[in-house]
Amino acid sequence: MKVLVSEAIAEKGVETLLQAGATVDVKPNLTRQELLDAIGDYDALIVRSNTDVNEELYQKAIRLKVVGRAGNGVDNIDMEGATKRGIIVVNTPESNVVSAAELTIGLLLATCRNIPQLQKRLKEKVWDRAGLKGIELQGKTVGIVGLGRIGSLVATRLKSFGMNIIGYDPYISDTRFKHLGVEKKEKLEDLMKACDILTVHTPKTEETYGIIGKSQFKAAKKGLVVINCARAGIVNEDALVEALQNKTVARVGIDVPEGEPRAISPLLDFDNVVVTPHAGADTKEAQDNVGITIAQEVISALRGEMVPNAVNLPTLHTQDLEAVKAYLKLGETLGKLYYQLEKEAVEKVEILYRGEVAALETSVISLAILKGLFEPILKERVNYVNANVIAKSRGVGVTESKESAIDNYLTLITVKVVSKNKEFTISGTVFGKGELRIVEINGYEFDVNPSPYMLIAENIDKPGVIGQMGTLLGVGKVNIATMQLGRKIADQRAMMVLTIDSPVSKETLEFVGGIEGIIRAHYVKI
Repeated sequence: MKVLVSEAIAEKGVETLLQAGATVDVKPNLTRQELLDAIGDYDALIVRSNTDVNEELYQKAIRLKVVGRAGNGVDNIDMEGATKRGIIVVNTPESNVVSAAELTIGLLLATCRNIPQLQKRLKEKVWDRAGLKGIELQGKTVGIVGLGRIGSLVATRLKSFGMNIIGYDPYISDTRFKHLGVEKKEKLEDLMKACDILTVHTPKTEETYGIIGKSQFKAAKKGLVVINCARAGIVNEDALVEALQNKTVARVGIDVPEGEPRAISPLLDFDNVVVTPHAGADTKEAQDNVGITIAQEVISALRGEMVPNAVNLPTLHTQDLEAVKAYLKLGETLGKLYYQLEKEAVEKVEILYRGEVAALETSVISLAILKGLFEPILKERVNYVNANVIAKSRGVGVTESKESAIDNYLTLITVKVVSKNKEFTISGTVFGKGELRIVEINGYEFDVNPSPYMLIAENIDKPGVIGQMGTLLGVGKVNIATMQLGRKIADQRAMMVLTIDSPVSKETLEFVGGIEGIIRAHYVKI
């Protein structure tokens, strides 16, 4: 595992990478060309907000498996380019939330009480408060745009100042608003009309870019205070400058001026604007958390494990990941069997979740099934990130369905693979503490604990077949660990699933396939 750190992270993060056995190069001062020349040697790249991870870089990054963003926003990373190449993008959305929320409060206080301006006069040996009268927070109405992790923390802290809290976030439930004690505004304009102070805490997306612009400022109260510790561009800077000039906005506190890391924002020229250089996560505690977390996530991704904060995967919280881990392994196992038992091209995959598993985040389990399905036949990298993309590119339709009720098992996953001429089914379950079981293949019922090496044979259900199978495997020095037999009595057919301790040679497999009564035999590797 070779990792390039192109923007500095906490030393504890580097130590975490080294302890996991990675080779780490910390090179924060590379030019763009030097980065492009070097990236082809690395499996992982860790960046912050100043490195553009785009198509130009991907074309050079022939070994790249994961990009780690030490921080929250990923607008400097081309997500589509990463996903189609199977490159996992991870970030650290939880690691700096307290620091970002506290800086918001700090900027709000500094802005409302003119703290930097007052200090500047006193440092110049001038005792003068003229023209710098502050305003109190108590009794004021603060409008929060974005009630996610940071916005929620800001709301709870501002309540202790005796403020009225209103919020706008169409993706947060009414229940969450009530839990936080925040009055929900259905329209952004309604929030702008009602608030004395505006603070934004939404991620930067196509939808939110420029969400606070000229029309929103026209709806605002005169003398509005604006705080932005989220991302540059969420508040349109030209519109904000105009609102400052016409006195609609009286004060601004901003941590994310346009043009970073260059100090070129026109907001720097206003005396009633307090500006900091994107310092929201710049505390010792946050940096240690960010460094350690991004290191752990990069290592997990390089090891092929599911990562909770993978941005180009379904969102999973850590506790949810623990709940689905065994099912991910089961799903991948079920998927791997098809192309080792069948050769026909897949047209459709139907996945049915029944019982307890139906209540979980099954979309990631479906990705595991697709990963297992395509891995045996493709040379290209197949992982949780690009499994869906590969399915679409091959014209494979994928459907999911769920049923809460089930007989015989607490939980069951059934995968039906539809090809031009036939349907293949396989089912599995999880027992106890993550014990996997294959319980059905093409209508034959079993209770098989899958192993790395297995032999699966369909045969005519008659005496002597099993005995000859054991004899020939013994001659081939293959030790049988377990054997399960499923029967279709009406068809006089049976299927054997043998878990074995070592691979089966082509010669031994040919001998087994030649046993009278054996319809077909397959060596399977999980």
